[in-house]
Amino acid sequence: MHIQLDAEALAWRDRAARFATEELMPWEVQAELNEGKLPPEVKARHKRIAIELGFSGMDVPAARGGSDARIVDQVAVWEQLGRVTNALCWCFSEPQRWMFEACSEEQLERYVLPLASGKRKECYAITESGSGSNVSIETSARRVSGGYRISGEKWYVTSANHADYFILQATLADGPHAGSHSLFFVDKAQDGIELVRTPLFSHTFGDHHPTYRFNDVHVPENQRLGAEGDGMQFAHSWFRRERLMIAARCCGAASRLITEASAFAATRSVGGGMLADQQMIQAMLADSVTELWAARLVTFEAAQAHDRGDELRSLHARCSIAKLYASEAANRIVDRALQIFGGRGYMRENATERFFRELRVDRIWEGSSEIQRLIIARALLKRGLEGM
Repeated sequence: MHIQLDAEALAWRDRAARFATEELMPWEVQAELNEGKLPPEVKARHKRIAIELGFSGMDVPAARGGSDARIVDQVAVWEQLGRVTNALCWCFSEPQRWMFEACSEEQLERYVLPLASGKRKECYAITESGSGSNVSIETSARRVSGGYRISGEKWYVTSANHADYFILQATLADGPHAGSHSLFFVDKAQDGIELVRTPLFSHTFGDHHPTYRFNDVHVPENQRLGAEGDGMQFAHSWFRRERLMIAARCCGAASRLITEASAFAATRSVGGGMLADQQMIQAMLADSVTELWAARLVTFEAAQAHDRGDELRSLHARCSIAKLYASEAANRIVDRALQIFGGRGYMRENATERFFRELRVDRIWEGSSEIQRLIIARALLKRGLEGM
């Protein structure tokens, strides 16, 4: 079951598939049984190889030393990396294309390009305790001489335990753009930043999602991304890409689940025959394959729409459709796979059990399924089916 990809996309896909299979998957169980942690030398190896393979520079312009890879190439990569559990594929950072539009030359040299080389690590401080279907950013940025004073609390700051700076979203408290949003680079070592708590989650990741409080933190003006009030524009760019890559990872996870569940069913003896001979098992597998095929078509078409340069509002809806369908389908597929494995599927050493916990959050973060439905419905009501 193949999406028609050209030689360039296939080369990216094959590199990612080998990296996932040969380098990452052999460490999944050890990570699962050790709080998501791997030996430092193993982590360093994974990071080094990922950078050498070009994954950290996929979305970086060629003039800046990156690959300037198409979105379809990036989706092909993240689909393969999505076959890996325990977030082991998060072993590298990725500068994103919008950063090269938003950032000054000094910011690119100081914060963005070091991500591609592995010299720095970022985390996003966006979500707050009151976040929901409407943007709710109570963290404030108050103008002072030479910059801003930032105060507020951020939840679910993914990978903050490995990062050395935040990309933080705040509401401007005063000035001509009061009430609008801006993004800021905030160095983690700055005074006034407080780690509130590091909650435990269903999945076993080495990357944590802690809560941080910013207590009147001084941030120089040259650490604001873009002009005052441009924060939501950049946030939307980030969300579009993240939603599409979540869809890609869900497709990868689903493909591994179907492969492993069908292989098990073909060798599991039940009542004198194979489990795969049972029609109810065949129905589970058939539904899973159909949903995966549909999810892949939606996801890769959204990637191709980006590369064609389709209208921005159309891309926004497409990414929501891809994330909604692929994440919901992957959750149905993992539930069926676990049922096919039976008790074996409930063991933590089985990838199905790990995916059963890990895939659930894909229906929540970077905009829940309910939010994606609102985005899609509003696009339909505003522009009609053809206008979407």
